Amino acid sequence: MADFVQVSTATETRDQAVTLARSVVEQRLAAGAQIIGPVISAFWHDGEFGTGEEWQLLLKTRQARYAELEAHLLEHHPWKNPEIAAVPIVAGSDACLKWLTANTTPEAPQA
Repeated sequence: MADFVQVSTATETRDQAVTLARSVVEQRLAAGAQIIGPVISAFWHDGEFGTGEEWQLLLKTRQARYAELEAHLLEHHPWKNPEIAAVPIVAGSDACLKWLTANTTPEAPQA
């Protein structure tokens, strides 16, 4: 199993994507987020074919933080049943992976 994953999801608007990205990075559930869009999606939903404009989020995290990240996305995502998918990061520069690890480590509670 890979130690690092890239998680993707999408929102309807840019503002929703920025809000979601900010919340996961601030909580160190992801080291960073990229927002791409708008993109056009084609899909099946509730038995019907559709297309729509979306803003895609790419989130970088450690496998060990995935469950917390997914729970956060499900709780805070504007859609009732959002797509959330993770793919392993099989290689990366040493500096990048160190940055990813350092920025997905929860901070010690303030006394």
